[in-house]
Amino acid sequence: MTNRQITIAELPKDALTRNHFEMGETDMPVPGDGEVLLRVILMSIDAANRSWMKGATYRAAVQQGDAMPTYAICEVTESNSPKLQKGDIVAAEATWSDYITAPAHKVQKLPKVPQLSNLMSVYGIAGKTAFHGLVSVGRPIAGETVLVSAAAGSVGGYVGQIARNLGCRVVGIAGGSEKCDWVQKEFGFDACVDYRDPGFAKALRKACPDGVDVYFDNVGGSVLELALANMNERGRVVCCGAISQYDTEAPTGPRNLPGVVVVKRLRMEGFIVMDFAQDDDKALRALRHWVEAGQIKVTEDIVEGLENAPQALIGLLAGENKGKRMVRVSADPA
Repeated sequence: MTNRQITIAELPKDALTRNHFEMGETDMPVPGDGEVLLRVILMSIDAANRSWMKGATYRAAVQQGDAMPTYAICEVTESNSPKLQKGDIVAAEATWSDYITAPAHKVQKLPKVPQLSNLMSVYGIAGKTAFHGLVSVGRPIAGETVLVSAAAGSVGGYVGQIARNLGCRVVGIAGGSEKCDWVQKEFGFDACVDYRDPGFAKALRKACPDGVDVYFDNVGGSVLELALANMNERGRVVCCGAISQYDTEAPTGPRNLPGVVVVKRLRMEGFIVMDFAQDDDKALRALRHWVEAGQIKVTEDIVEGLENAPQALIGLLAGENKGKRMVRVSADPA
């Protein structure tokens, strides 16, 4: 029996294309002592996948010939550890593959939920990133204005809904009028501005007449620059990602740094979701409460088939997804 796997055929020098990936087959991996064999069910597709191809970040850079790393939800199909049993559902650092092996102590057994994919979205990386970034880094106060870029994406939609539940006025930024309308209707944002519109700067000022107290940045570049110009004194900027800068060899940065930070006494702080792992239980309690109360809507964008993972990532970078994008590699357990 063989194992399908997608590797990096060539590191991109500019925009990512399908030709940068190669689908191949390897021998079925065999778990060693203390390891488990995992069947990959769902793989997370994130802008960070692209940033790993540009160099080391919070993890080692991805090199030509490497299998693309990912975060995945998997089923234990064979266990050589007393920590896990066959049939357990776990979260693991994986690759774009049908099967992987991993040390049992490095995977996380997941709770049972009615919808398995929710462990990737609202109860997984996306929801926890939104909660920790907004609550622990942004520290919003009821009545403040929270601005969120990539508002239709996997994290931004949850950020806005959490901020609304905390009593804030919420303004989103998204690409295209259709997405902006959808963000307001689906997630209850007070306003959403199209960054592709030639009148974006004026529209953003109009949508935030009292300025911005917390800006949750997922995109970087010119959008970040304009957001900084609209910040109130003592505002907080949550730096979660910079998707506009990943898929190019000519990145652009805000031209108003560090001046605007000094003049307005802003606080800019970057974070990775793992920084707040000790608070995951708190985050999940709040997220479950809001979901069950109908105060958070869960939107997922599931692409079928391992072979479609490259295009799923390319599409994500182009902003085609609504909600958390993931790839289904195999069926949920019966």
